[in-house]
Amino acid sequence: MIVRLTYLSFLPQNLAQAKRIYSEQVVPVVRKQKGNLDCRLLEPIEKNDDYISMTTWESKADADAYHSSGTYRDLVEKVRKDFAKDPVLKVYTTESILEHA
Repeated sequence: MIVRLTYLSFLPQNLAQAKRIYSEQVVPVVRKQKGNLDCRLLEPIEKNDDYISMTTWESKADADAYHSSGTYRDLVEKVRKDFAKDPVLKVYTTESILEHA
């Protein structure tokens, strides 16, 4: 499984709007993508920390197809005006030594 984490910092005055757009427009589109297992926005407990958009995928191929299709870029553009700084994407695998035991 692949986990994509996009770290987001929103302008305080645009936070409510950004969260609404994410919930109403981003989540439904991502969840329809081939291989998507989950899509959610993680809200920081410490208000100075970034929000994190977390998507999980069945395979690296599915995650890569989503990214290269342009859908990811289009969804980021929906909330770009709400950013305090550019988002940062990091990708991880959930593979562990326990899966090989």
